Amino acid sequence: MKRLPAAFHALPSGREPVREWIRSLDRDDRKIVGEDVKDVEFSWPIGMPLCRPLGNGLWEVRSSLARGRIARIIFCIGDGLMVLLHAFIKKTQKTPAADLALAVRRLKEIA
Repeated sequence: MKRLPAAFHALPSGREPVREWIRSLDRDDRKIVGEDVKDVEFSWPIGMPLCRPLGNGLWEVRSSLARGRIARIIFCIGDGLMVLLHAFIKKTQKTPAADLALAVRRLKEIA
């Protein structure tokens, strides 16, 4: 049984950016990201290396993709759900401020 079911954040237009991002990945990367989200759903609370708190009610799912790439999905927890707010391929050591700011904006939309 899922301890923390995942839900995609929907924009006012109805688009679900994280779902669209996952669908844009190739098959192998989609599988890795999906498995990592599933592991968080079934094993919550879970810590490093898969999941890390970012502060201000935000968390990240940390995925290692093929060819040495790194993916992150930023989420919050609300009403017993893991709400997937934003996702990106990480290219720097630190989470880019723009990606974090976008997740915070989406968090405020649902708060």
